[in-house]
Amino acid sequence: MPSNARTTRLVIVESPAKAKTISGYLGPGYVVEASFGHVRDLPRNAADVPAKYKGESWARLGVDVDNGFQALYVVSSDRKQQISKLMKLAKEVDEILLATDEDREGEAIAWHLVETLKPKVPVKRMVFHEITKPAIQAAVANPREIDRDLVDAQEARRILDRLYGYEVSPVLWKKVMPKLSAGRVQSVATRIVVERERQRMAFRTAEYWNILATLAVANPGEGPRTFNATLVALNGDRIATGKDFEATTGKVRAGAGVVHLDAGGARGLSARLEGRPFKVTRVEEKPYRRRPYAPFITSTLQQEAARKMRFSSQQTMRTAQRLYENGYITYMRTDSVNLSETAISAARRQIIELYGERSVPPEPRRYTGKVKNAQEAHEAIRPAGDNFRTPGEVAKELSGEEFKLYELIWRRTIASQMTDAVGSSVSVRIRAVSTAQEEADFGATGKTITDPGFLRAYVESSDDENAEAEDAERRLPNLVKDQPLTADELAAQGHHTQPPSRYTEASLVKAMEELGIGRPSTYASIMQTIQDRGYVTKRGQALIPTFLAFAVIGLLERHYPRLVDYDFTASMENELDEIAGGDHAAVDFLTAFYFGSANGAGDQTIARSGGLKKLVTENLSEIDARSVNSIPLFTDDEGREVVVRVGRYGPYLQRELPGGEPAANADGEEGGGQGDRAPIPEGLAPDELTVEKVYELFLGGGGERKLGDDPATGEPILLKSGRYGPYVASGERKSSLLGSQSPDSLTLTEALKLLSLPRLLGVAADGVEVFANNGRYGPYVKQGDEFRSLDSEEKMFTVTLDEALALLAAPKNRQRRAAAPPLREMGVDPLTEKPLVIKDGRFGPYVTDGEFNASLRRGQTPEELTIEQASEMLAEKRAKGPAPKKKAAAKKAPAKKAPAKKTTAAKKSTATKSTATKSTAAKATKATAKKATPAKRTAPSSAE
Repeated sequence: MPSNARTTRLVIVESPAKAKTISGYLGPGYVVEASFGHVRDLPRNAADVPAKYKGESWARLGVDVDNGFQALYVVSSDRKQQISKLMKLAKEVDEILLATDEDREGEAIAWHLVETLKPKVPVKRMVFHEITKPAIQAAVANPREIDRDLVDAQEARRILDRLYGYEVSPVLWKKVMPKLSAGRVQSVATRIVVERERQRMAFRTAEYWNILATLAVANPGEGPRTFNATLVALNGDRIATGKDFEATTGKVRAGAGVVHLDAGGARGLSARLEGRPFKVTRVEEKPYRRRPYAPFITSTLQQEAARKMRFSSQQTMRTAQRLYENGYITYMRTDSVNLSETAISAARRQIIELYGERSVPPEPRRYTGKVKNAQEAHEAIRPAGDNFRTPGEVAKELSGEEFKLYELIWRRTIASQMTDAVGSSVSVRIRAVSTAQEEADFGATGKTITDPGFLRAYVESSDDENAEAEDAERRLPNLVKDQPLTADELAAQGHHTQPPSRYTEASLVKAMEELGIGRPSTYASIMQTIQDRGYVTKRGQALIPTFLAFAVIGLLERHYPRLVDYDFTASMENELDEIAGGDHAAVDFLTAFYFGSANGAGDQTIARSGGLKKLVTENLSEIDARSVNSIPLFTDDEGREVVVRVGRYGPYLQRELPGGEPAANADGEEGGGQGDRAPIPEGLAPDELTVEKVYELFLGGGGERKLGDDPATGEPILLKSGRYGPYVASGERKSSLLGSQSPDSLTLTEALKLLSLPRLLGVAADGVEVFANNGRYGPYVKQGDEFRSLDSEEKMFTVTLDEALALLAAPKNRQRRAAAPPLREMGVDPLTEKPLVIKDGRFGPYVTDGEFNASLRRGQTPEELTIEQASEMLAEKRAKGPAPKKKAAAKKAPAKKAPAKKTTAAKKSTATKSTATKSTAAKATKATAKKATPAKRTAPSSAE
């Protein structure tokens, strides 16, 4: 610590990595310490509420809605140790500089630090958009006061999200499923994904054909001899393409005026054109010019990183955070495409060095953003510093992910200041007359790039993986009007219309940005939240909504449509921006939204309905839970409606009579019959529930499928669909399919093997029978009360009595495997200084410091988890304390035996069925709880 004779300053940043970098730039006289993000937040649960507030009616919300929406902030339990350290340092310095991030979240953290530390020395706000020595020194020399308008906007956003989440989520608990969540932005983002899946479910494919001709010129000169042309018109009428068909019917749109060729028509026309002369009827040449792309903002960076490198939004932002904190790029949460004059000069200098003076336009390029309410005072994302470092200069300093992202940012920034790509494009029409005197017109286009300009540095990718790259050329021969051509080949080609593509994280961020929903600081957290909540799953890059999401969004659309309306959500973002600009009062906005006060800011539709509070309480009785949790699919040939039900143990299919009652099964019984219900396999997307797939899941529509007859008993062996999955049955015997087996391919031989379980291996020397069977934890052998696991399912059918006895004779602990090595060693916890490792546990990977364990959340991988995230997860566990030990169950006195009324065999059968039922139900309950429980967060976010 510097001597008191010299002025000392405490600089508080958000992360240890940033603290380390900045400390190196400031030198003596400065103490740089991290706050580890947010230090205070609204109470997460009742346990967080201080004792003196527990009796207040508003304590549940953590916001005193009747007193100007005063927020109750509590210091996070995992931040108390760090706060104590900061308080001690604050007493030993002459001045405090708050150097948190330059956005609203950073401004709010700075304000919370002042409110928590209550320093006696002067406090200033220090702002910078890159962590370089000149930028840090300039920020120290030009501090400012905390911007209360920005703080008010962030606080209003936080309170708004708390009111929305805490008032709407309980509706979902009562009507859909416990522990679900609703959120101002997450619910709208989920609706976007659900609406796309509905479009896919309603889509009906159409088939259409055309002809691809390979045409040749007699004297090609310098150009190619052949080129491809596609049939575009027949007798003056345009040939139908995919855009001419109705998505929901698969029929040609009314009034389209097109020729719809089928396979026979295309092949017949192709045959009639064989050997006929072709002639050029039109050649149009136009100049081609493409301007560079604007520099990256948060959303476009996430989109391009996803397209080019398959990065998730979270992965992109974590990597960008590390690049920013270590001084490689400017601040990565921005919606501005501006570049500073210093950055423009640096880019132009580097372009001249690398590509020559001809690659720089005479005047610098300046871009205008398309994002609503963009903060144009900020900069776009670019390499840090006054002289950009090339990817080659930083390659050895960065990890693989960091290098890829830095290179992407560098290339985009450089390209944004380069010349246009120029060339020419050519459009050609060719005609041939068939033997039946049909006039067939073919079209071809070409593109030649004479000067690639900015394309030398950067080519943007497309969400359509089949789209042609912008720097791709299509060269045609030098063609002139009336030039004769010959057809080397005529090929009839069939095509099918395609449903709209599912959203990826990149395209969903783009859609939200276009709708004005969310802000740069929230995109990545929203992508993660909707997956953590179980509303959306990923298949590759595609986002697929679950049936749980269908139920939740269906409820909100029917009963609270304004809360998931795109324009309404965007208008709230705009009003929060106005609060940040000092044009609106936060209290008026919150009052209108919550109580429905019509004076001041706030959505008037919500206001006229009495506000959010009245909306969610008065309409509750009108919501029919059965209807909400039913997603109609179609009506079958017998007039039964087939619906998807969202139940406690997951979604399942059910057939119902028009009145809503379950149809009778094959035996005339009502409700719950095997013919009424069928489980939906995990991982099956909603749009994959076609009529054919539904009947397949109902096993042919009759609730069962006969595989054959048992050669020993003559009884039929049936494959059935039960509540907990497919199983085989014959007489009184039943057996579930193994994990490796599929109902589609199950054979009679495999079914007989399943029905042989439990398999009697023989009798041991003590007279006790030895069995092989399949159980909750896999295959095993059993003798009395002794169990030993088998190492494969096949062993159940091949293990001998001697082998089983050998296993049973071995002590249980000999079967335990040696401790597996950790999946990853992470380093030292910045809070506790304990080494952190990631291990693979029974329920998946978890991070541990040797004393506390925290399971990785859905979507997190051992490779991607950062040391800061791991530290935060363990701090949350530490705050809860060790899990209470379970008390051993008291031993009961043995009950008196009642007179036997059943045979031993009957008792054994009943007990086995009861145990199996309890075991299966326990499994299902456990799985549902794990799936439905939302992951907890400590940092406040508009994702709530």
